[in-house]
Amino acid sequence: MSEHASERDMALLREVIALSEKSKRDGRHPFAALIADENGHVVARAGNNSMPPQGDPTQHAELRAAAQAAKDLSPEQLLKCTLYTNAEPCCMCSGAIYWCNIGRVVYAMSERRLLEITGDHPENPTFSLPCRDVFARGQRTVSVVGPLIEDEAAVVHEGFWTRE
Repeated sequence: MSEHASERDMALLREVIALSEKSKRDGRHPFAALIADENGHVVARAGNNSMPPQGDPTQHAELRAAAQAAKDLSPEQLLKCTLYTNAEPCCMCSGAIYWCNIGRVVYAMSERRLLEITGDHPENPTFSLPCRDVFARGQRTVSVVGPLIEDEAAVVHEGFWTRE
């Protein structure tokens, strides 16, 4: 059903994990995404900007990166792009990826693993809806690879979702 990850995929996943660490250092939720074209050149990068009180709950990293790339590239170019993210895209972000015509998604950590980490934290009311299920309802195919390096991606979340 899904293809395998290349060395380039793994390098870009590790870059996005580093970006999620930067989001965390900047006082935001520890999520990030980047989009690379068919040659591996990064065309968009984004951290999460949905954290209360100033954040906008629609500003997940994947949605922000997809919107940025859609401003700069044609739908035909986006179809050849890959979105990389440290955690599986939620249903909102999966919809944005689909509507922006991005052809491929590679993610490090599953939504299920993220839920194990965040629990019932009110700032991350996780859906139990895999991105593959969202994409399967569309009229075109979005290739999905993941989860790949869940333990590495989980490190940035350590201690973040603990309530004081």
